[in-house]
Amino acid sequence: MSVTPILQLDLPGVPKIKSGKVREIFDLEDALLFVATDRISAFDCVMPNGIPRKGEVLTQLSHFWFDLMASIVPNHRLARANDPLPSRLQPFADKLAKRSMIVKKAEPLTIECVVRGYLAGSGWKEYRERQTVCGIALPPGLVESSELPEPIFTPATKATTGHDINIRFDQAEELVGTGIAEQCRAASLKIYSLARNYARERGIIIADTKFEFGLFNGDLILIDEVLTPDSSRFWPADLYRPGTSQPSFDKQFVRDYLDTLDWDKTPPAPELPPAVVSQTQAKYLEAYKRLTGHDL
Repeated sequence: MSVTPILQLDLPGVPKIKSGKVREIFDLEDALLFVATDRISAFDCVMPNGIPRKGEVLTQLSHFWFDLMASIVPNHRLARANDPLPSRLQPFADKLAKRSMIVKKAEPLTIECVVRGYLAGSGWKEYRERQTVCGIALPPGLVESSELPEPIFTPATKATTGHDINIRFDQAEELVGTGIAEQCRAASLKIYSLARNYARERGIIIADTKFEFGLFNGDLILIDEVLTPDSSRFWPADLYRPGTSQPSFDKQFVRDYLDTLDWDKTPPAPELPPAVVSQTQAKYLEAYKRLTGHDL
């Protein structure tokens, strides 16, 4: 097991078309290659050091959920987790192992599809001010981390820099069209409900999550990563106590550490100490094991 995080990745002869906060995207001509590095971001800043094996968790957990959700909505995968790499990628097999995914060239929608089952984050902040989340009225008397009467679909606009911005459903309809927005809402709620029930039986509360959809040959498909500790709030069910923030399996642990520092949340970000790195890695790996039933 490698303990050295992979923070940068280049594949000579394979053009890189994008480098995101976590992912490197390469052009395979008739497909894309997504590679999840071990970079970790918080407060929209990428930390100078990463979390070893984090990219493996994100990729393999996405493969797991894509398999589980295939009957609900088609997805962008062209190769499954254990399929062999194409010949042109074989020379990079060691670098790509467990952290790469070959996908269709879909056209991403301009909205993020967020589903919330519990009151946390920006939803909790809005509720305190207006008793709504993305314009959806909620019952009075809820507290931080309260379970909602039923999951709600709360879209957001994608931000190239800074935070995504929560929007109302009618604004999402204006951006992507009524039919596509309704398909996104129906698929997102169905996937979330299935995943939430599945995870709860394994000791994890999925408080909220973010999906991305795209169009491929005119059809809506699920893209990017799915139900990972980077795109979701995972809480240990046995420690759940409404009325406060919750311990988590996601990068909230890193955010909590950074909140203790005298740092203004702008680059350059501070280096994470070894204890925070190792504990964060343990949380990601435990989430994977609980959900899949085996070690990564």
